[in-house]
Amino acid sequence: MKIIASLTDAGLAVAARDAGADMIECRLDLMAGDPVAQVRACREQVALPIIATIRSGAEGGRFFGDADEWFRQIQPILPYVEYVDIEQRFARHAAAIRAEKKIIIASYHTAQVMALPDLFMLERELRVYGDIPKIIITPSTAEDIVDLAAFTCAAKKPVCTGVMGAAFRYARVMLPFFGSGFVYCSTGTATATGQYTVGEFTDIMKRVQGKDDTVTE
Repeated sequence: MKIIASLTDAGLAVAARDAGADMIECRLDLMAGDPVAQVRACREQVALPIIATIRSGAEGGRFFGDADEWFRQIQPILPYVEYVDIEQRFARHAAAIRAEKKIIIASYHTAQVMALPDLFMLERELRVYGDIPKIIITPSTAEDIVDLAAFTCAAKKPVCTGVMGAAFRYARVMLPFFGSGFVYCSTGTATATGQYTVGEFTDIMKRVQGKDDTVTE
């Protein structure tokens, strides 16, 4: 399981690394200024792998262009990153990005609940163009979390699963134990409701795994 610091400010890359992040996500749709300069600054500060993400408005982000505009924005960033997040609506550009030897996170974010058969079908669709399917749902009941955990456990690996919203944020801690390879956290401004900070998440994991260094009398 890798802890990903999802950043809106490249200047916080060092703080994210020092807090325990294994990887950095540059949320380019949320970053101010020149996106290439932001990613370059992040690359210069840390040696951690970087994910380039331009999240569409339809999936919770602030990018409202079409697939070609998405590609025009992502292309100059490719030399500075190891991973690229690609939603299904942008998937026709996946081959060009793969040709640059980038690892593709094939992502899908929904404000709905998904039944188990639909989760497995979506996973297969995402693997057609991506290396790591990332499926994020918005649960409404504890049973939805049980289904998501069952899917995560049974799915081919690697896979990333998660939830949107604060009501069931505990699932962000739980899902890695069922096989989710990534957990997205924040340093600075959160990029999603319900995110733990990198520091909070690393502290929780130490306690859950019995690695807490706190001495009590």
